[in-house]
Amino acid sequence: MACLLAVSTPAQAASSASFEDAFDAVFQTKKADAPRAVAVNPPSNSNILPLSAYTAARTVYSSPFEATIALLADGSQGRIGIAAIDLNTGRSVAVLGDQPFPMASTSKVAIVATYLSLVDAGKLRLDQSFALRLPAPSRKFDGSEAPVREGASLPAYELIEAAITRSDNHATDALIAAVGGPSAVTRWVQQSTGITEFRLDRTIATLVRDDGAVNPATTIDRRDSVTPLAMVRLLSGLYRGQWLSPASRDVLLGAMSRTVTGKHRIRALLPEDVQVAHKTGTLSNTSSDIGFIRSPDGHDLAVAIYVTGQGGKAGRDARIATLAKAVYEGYLTEEPSQRRAAFR
Repeated sequence: MACLLAVSTPAQAASSASFEDAFDAVFQTKKADAPRAVAVNPPSNSNILPLSAYTAARTVYSSPFEATIALLADGSQGRIGIAAIDLNTGRSVAVLGDQPFPMASTSKVAIVATYLSLVDAGKLRLDQSFALRLPAPSRKFDGSEAPVREGASLPAYELIEAAITRSDNHATDALIAAVGGPSAVTRWVQQSTGITEFRLDRTIATLVRDDGAVNPATTIDRRDSVTPLAMVRLLSGLYRGQWLSPASRDVLLGAMSRTVTGKHRIRALLPEDVQVAHKTGTLSNTSSDIGFIRSPDGHDLAVAIYVTGQGGKAGRDARIATLAKAVYEGYLTEEPSQRRAAFR
């Protein structure tokens, strides 16, 4: 198979350093997560559940590797979910792998995959243009969907590049509208892949507008959520070309290889010669990073890390970086006798 991170699309990420510096500059000015002012009380919702509704993390592990990951994913300062799979051997590891976590912008991988599936079906084109969806003024929780206005029109391949590499919300909402709304993304994932622990309920504009109503460190909101194991299954299938054509797979993975957000997350503590293709996510009191790690000798891993709490964004980023490093080193040094097939 060709190098995972060498694929490309018609559009290339421009001025990567400046985009990423701006991204981190914005978020690092916020040293801790302060309560957000809410214009009105959030509506009650049966999708919002206490942590007690879900199984707690295991305390007995099958290997020192798993025990190390569990220790680093300690949830005393906010729950942490992680799942990873060695794409060469099928060996998996997970902590709180079956608990729902806010996807935030990691959902953009599935959104783009949904669009590309329609390209493969001949229903849409990569050169087809759609208008950016720009948020219009709106009070929190004022209606089920935040109002938007149309901006400039861009071809889909540029919208995909912006949505993945720079996490552009306006481009993402244009793609969501093009495929038929959030429910169409959920439907494609659940019906095409069989992964039912994924759901997208709101546009990005709505998600951002209503952000902060639920503390993901102490409460589970099943809307716009995924379990770490489900996300790793999605990543693994995309990597293997199960649901997209080779050309569409290369468009998605190529964009992920050019991501400029999250320099302090998965790739922060990995050796310079390790390749990373990933997608970050950030909302109130939650940070995430999902994607692929390739070692210099061609060893491929898929990983999904969802972190809440930890005192602020810097603490969450550091936890993601530490966990990614531990996963990378653990898979490369683990005894062969500990390797076992996953997802059977």
